[in-house]
Amino acid sequence: MTPDLNQHTATGRLPPLAADRFDVGSTEDSLERLVAAARGAGPMFRILAPGRGSDTWIINNPADIKRVLVSNHRNYTKGVGLDRVRILLGNGIMTSEGEVWRRQRRMIQPLFHRRVIEQFAALVDRCVAERLGRWQASAARGQPIDITEEMSELTLDIVVGSIFGTDLAWLTAETGTNPFNIVTEQSARNLQFAYKFRSLTRLVAELARKRRAAAEQHFDFLAMLMAARDKDSGEPMAERELLDEVMTLVVAGHETSASALAWTWYLLALNPAARARVEAEADAAPSTSGLGFQASENFAYTQAALQEAMRLYPPGWLLSRRTIAPDVLSGYEVPAGADVMLSPYLIQRHPDYWDRPEEFRPERFIGAASDPRDAWIYIPFAAGPRHCVGENFAMYEMTVHVARVARDWRLEYIDEGPVEIEAAINLRSRKSLRMRLVPRRQSGS
Repeated sequence: MTPDLNQHTATGRLPPLAADRFDVGSTEDSLERLVAAARGAGPMFRILAPGRGSDTWIINNPADIKRVLVSNHRNYTKGVGLDRVRILLGNGIMTSEGEVWRRQRRMIQPLFHRRVIEQFAALVDRCVAERLGRWQASAARGQPIDITEEMSELTLDIVVGSIFGTDLAWLTAETGTNPFNIVTEQSARNLQFAYKFRSLTRLVAELARKRRAAAEQHFDFLAMLMAARDKDSGEPMAERELLDEVMTLVVAGHETSASALAWTWYLLALNPAARARVEAEADAAPSTSGLGFQASENFAYTQAALQEAMRLYPPGWLLSRRTIAPDVLSGYEVPAGADVMLSPYLIQRHPDYWDRPEEFRPERFIGAASDPRDAWIYIPFAAGPRHCVGENFAMYEMTVHVARVARDWRLEYIDEGPVEIEAAINLRSRKSLRMRLVPRRQSGS
């Protein structure tokens, strides 16, 4: 375990102020500049944000991360950028605060129990199989695939299928296409996109009313959200709450998994030894079709590869908080109302806590003794009470996909030169990652 750097006695001093001045998270080159500012800066430093006219306090050590996200989390609210996200997602569990958040979280948490996830096995398997069928046709024509686009479409298929179930056909019939395809067809997350995306709530509301009138039985997340009751009052979610949670599930359940899978395939293509171990694990399994949740956990190296990809390229690369009352972090008194940020990208590549941090080494996640999460240096799904509620579902669908693909196909990266990172809401490659499909076995073998 790493030492506790957080002394809860203020020194009266201020942490170092970076020479660079920029609004962290609001500029296209924020990640690059943040990495440069962190070099030699110690466990905490400040960056002057000209747009806000105030300092942003950057924490970069496990003790402070634990304090902000877990042990003193009630002293922190969501921070910079929340207004933009709220325009897109409303007041769902990603953006809500206080008692509203606690109530909604309690109602949503049971939806992601492993017993529930297990019942989505057929859906995940079908979506992966359909995608592989299209890949077969591309390979037959000698065409490469855009893995960035493919992973975006796959994870969207899974998430909207899990939310709307058989009624996805009704939504498609109403609009002539899957109305949620806007998520993959438009990459920009601007006000224009937010307006179009939020307009879909009218369709979701109509579907919910249709279901209530028909009193039909459905197994999907929409049905579970509609059936959820507050444990204290026994009341269901109000319509606006229901719609906000549905829209949150669409975005959060799609974009992070899509990003993680794209980076995983890229890193496996660049590291043949790791790729061979993933392939060997798939080959050794009796079958990779129809994997349930428990069976997916047997793919230890595959899951380690996914974890390592998210260590190097965490989809949520920046977490933003704001102090309610003053706090003491790394011996410095942080005033009330201060913008406090931490970056999974920084802490997960920190040389003080990771051996050869820039290398792709999935074996570092094999075995309990190698698991670093207790040290608060591995937080791709955040941590504490606001830890991502969908982590188990995300790991399950990603494991099933990688195992199914690795058994039959080898993905080879065909472009040259370094990949540029786009650090927007999620961490993505600036240009699409193109892959060549190489069959590993004869069809039907």
